Amino acid sequence: MSRLGFGLVLVFCLTPWASPPVALALGLGLAQTLGNPFPAFTKKYTAKLLQYSVIGLGFGMNAHSAVQAGRQGILFTICSIVGTLVLGYAAGRWLKLGRHVTHLISCGTAICGGSAIAAVGPVLRAKDEEMSVALATVFVLNAIALFAFPAIGHSLNLSQQQFGLWCAIAIHDTSSVVGAAAAYGKEALEVATTIKLARALWIIPVALGTAMVFKQQGVKVKLPWFILGFVGAMLLNTYVPATHAVGPWLVQAARMGLTVTLFFIGAGLSLQAIRSVGPKPFALGVLLWVVISSASLYVILHT
Repeated sequence: MSRLGFGLVLVFCLTPWASPPVALALGLGLAQTLGNPFPAFTKKYTAKLLQYSVIGLGFGMNAHSAVQAGRQGILFTICSIVGTLVLGYAAGRWLKLGRHVTHLISCGTAICGGSAIAAVGPVLRAKDEEMSVALATVFVLNAIALFAFPAIGHSLNLSQQQFGLWCAIAIHDTSSVVGAAAAYGKEALEVATTIKLARALWIIPVALGTAMVFKQQGVKVKLPWFILGFVGAMLLNTYVPATHAVGPWLVQAARMGLTVTLFFIGAGLSLQAIRSVGPKPFALGVLLWVVISSASLYVILHT
């Protein structure tokens, strides 16, 4: 029965009636009722599908607009990353959490959710349970953000530019950023994706800094190659007119891929995974998220 349910939802996610928030909700519903019959499969392909989907979205974006959006968000990005890491360190000590869990959740909140945790974890030589707790914390908050942010944006009458910037700063994972921004509008999606991917490049200096602070030697830092693919696709769409014929098809395929990605993420959030977070790590995640969301929204509304 669980395999049939999984297959039916997966097929639905490939139709025009599905959307990232709906796909996430269906995945969560499946995980809490019938269960995920293919946990190894969804875990293996979630990151890859997200990366290829992000590259595909690049074929619907203009490099000139992206540079302008990135230029506006760079100072905001630097301040929010540094501020989140410092606050995370202080709050983790106050909650008496382990240094590894504190740093993983802080990096996930500051940069790009699961991708940052996956990159920093090996540098820390973090244990599997520490990685699981940090990932579960971030994914639960991502699920909330995907539904809450568009509603808040509309209630505050945020512009497309404002909402895209807020998403990129305040939502952890790239998948949820793109999903929330796509639900808000095309311009919001362009702004959010560009700033979020520029933000994701901070994985490299933060991972290197982690190796120095935690005195880890002989570790390798992985380059987030899919960001380069996104930039390449955007440049092709801007400067090579021949790509315009296939660009809309690739963007449509990317959006379908993103919808399936959110379904996979939801299906992976079992009740056991949610319970494994525990009160203290979740409290740290919520504290950081509320502070960065509120502070960034205040700045956006008053500048």
